[in-house]
Amino acid sequence: MNSDDPDEHLLLEAEKIAIAIGRMFPGLCEVVLHDLRQPEHAIRVIENNLSGRKVGDSVTELGLRRIADPNYPSVIQNYPNQFPDGRPVKSTSIGIKNAEGRYVAALCLNLDVSTLSPMTLSLANLVATEVEHRGEALEALRDRTARELRDVIETFAAERAAIPRALSRAAKKDLVRQLHRDGYFASRSSTETIADLLGISRSTVYNYAKQP
Repeated sequence: MNSDDPDEHLLLEAEKIAIAIGRMFPGLCEVVLHDLRQPEHAIRVIENNLSGRKVGDSVTELGLRRIADPNYPSVIQNYPNQFPDGRPVKSTSIGIKNAEGRYVAALCLNLDVSTLSPMTLSLANLVATEVEHRGEALEALRDRTARELRDVIETFAAERAAIPRALSRAAKKDLVRQLHRDGYFASRSSTETIADLLGISRSTVYNYAKQP
């Protein structure tokens, strides 16, 4: 790591914040720092690991949106979320930009509200999520896996009474664009997996993903 790199300096300062917040709410609030410069290995710090992810896992959908669009909102506050085991979560995601206006990091807070539900009505405001995002799944709190990618592709083909390699060219284009929108390209070797399952080249996968 280059200590003279201003972006790296931002990440090092954000690490302190992530660790401090996590240690203030042990067992209750997962705090994750994403390095958006390395989407395939974005998770740099994870305190109070409640989602089962680990340092070095890939970025979530929100991170990909910020990487693609510098104008994406810097703060998404109090949106409903869910851990892989089904526990309800209240999340906040804070994008961190460098001096050039490019997102280089994201600090995410995931509050386990399942432990708060038995408490009194005075805690209602704490567990409430913003109406604007209620019922909308903005991201998945887990790393994308090759098995999950394969399942999505096979399901897409089965719904069209075909196997993945037998899909039409237009259907393969639609599928690749869908996978790109849903964040599967951030996973390691995802392009090769998609190409193998669809019977096309990796360059074709990239071309389909880039097409509007």
